[in-house]
Amino acid sequence: MSKSATDKIQDLHNFGEFGGVNPSISDSSTYTFLSAKTMFDTFEGNTEGCYLYSRHSSPSNLYLGEALAALEGTETANVTASGMGAITAVILQLCDAGDHLVSSRTIYGGAYAFMKNFLKKFDISVSFVDITSSEAVEKAITPKTRMIYCESVSNPLLEVADIPTLSGLAKKHEIPLVVDNTFSPLSIAPAKLGADVVIHSLTKFINGTSDCVAGVVCGTKDFCLALKDVNDGAGMLLGSTLDSLRAASILKNMRTLHIRMKKHSENALYLAKHFEKDGLRVVYPGLPSHPGHQLMKKQFVSEFGFGGILTIDVGSLEKANELMELMQKKNLGYLAVSLGFYKTLFSAPGTSTSSEIPEEEQESMGLTDGLIRFSIGLDNDIHRTYTTMKTCMVQLGILSKDTISV
Repeated sequence: MSKSATDKIQDLHNFGEFGGVNPSISDSSTYTFLSAKTMFDTFEGNTEGCYLYSRHSSPSNLYLGEALAALEGTETANVTASGMGAITAVILQLCDAGDHLVSSRTIYGGAYAFMKNFLKKFDISVSFVDITSSEAVEKAITPKTRMIYCESVSNPLLEVADIPTLSGLAKKHEIPLVVDNTFSPLSIAPAKLGADVVIHSLTKFINGTSDCVAGVVCGTKDFCLALKDVNDGAGMLLGSTLDSLRAASILKNMRTLHIRMKKHSENALYLAKHFEKDGLRVVYPGLPSHPGHQLMKKQFVSEFGFGGILTIDVGSLEKANELMELMQKKNLGYLAVSLGFYKTLFSAPGTSTSSEIPEEEQESMGLTDGLIRFSIGLDNDIHRTYTTMKTCMVQLGILSKDTISV
């Protein structure tokens, strides 16, 4: 019987140098050698178990990388100082001047801005497509296309990518499929579904405590080594190195990821079902009304549910802002970007995390002013949370008074 991702993470362990149950933190930027030749060999990447300089690698980062590779079922993983550090390194490693990539149109605003605006400096072009249409994806592929990029569950519209189908297209055209799995750790395993490279912003669910910024690239040993090459590795030369102290902290938080993801998903599904019954415009992959619901069920690991993110459209930005401010006042959560915290976080993505996307493009993809993105927390009594949130909506006229007794 094969081990689950959770079992692999739980079983993977490195003791500290004095027998500590957690591995010792490598609090050094540089490392000494017994011989000059070993230093040279390490610099050339020809030694195992030796460390040269923390921008290249460190024991703490290696331990975290091993856990993340176990999570995603890949050969290895490189950790970075942010999710964007992972995304930019992968793109610049795979694409050269004059190349082209195909991307989902609904992705994190920072990734969109990098592709839309920054890649022009390198003469790399991008086609943004409806990732739920395999026809649109294949039509956009050209002889110069070097990768397909998408998110398992998109930010913020929660579109579900058909990873096996996209993988088939990528293999047909001999290009890699790169999947950002930030919204659905444990729930979806992109590498097992055919993705070549899996990216996370560790800042979010995987760390879970909103106290640091980090990222990861999960893939083959060859690709991850190429990223760290001292001569032309984008990860190495762009300097997106994660601090060892933060790596150790994230590794410890990963031990509870399976428990947290179950609760995030359980609470989100409860709220989504109840608010949809109340007549709100709710988008959540766990609802049968979601266009990607059946696809999500085919791809997800049911034990971990449909994820902790849902959206509600309350009609206008003014109403969205009023509701978020009132919910924060009632201690239902925080008006803040990011996600995966123990407390519910909410924001209007059109004016925050997706503000880099021009208004006309937001409109064409269905990103409305009144849309609120919720990262649902770990509330123990989710029914109490629901009734208090509903009271806020009734107070602001988003829901009628008739629903308050339900």
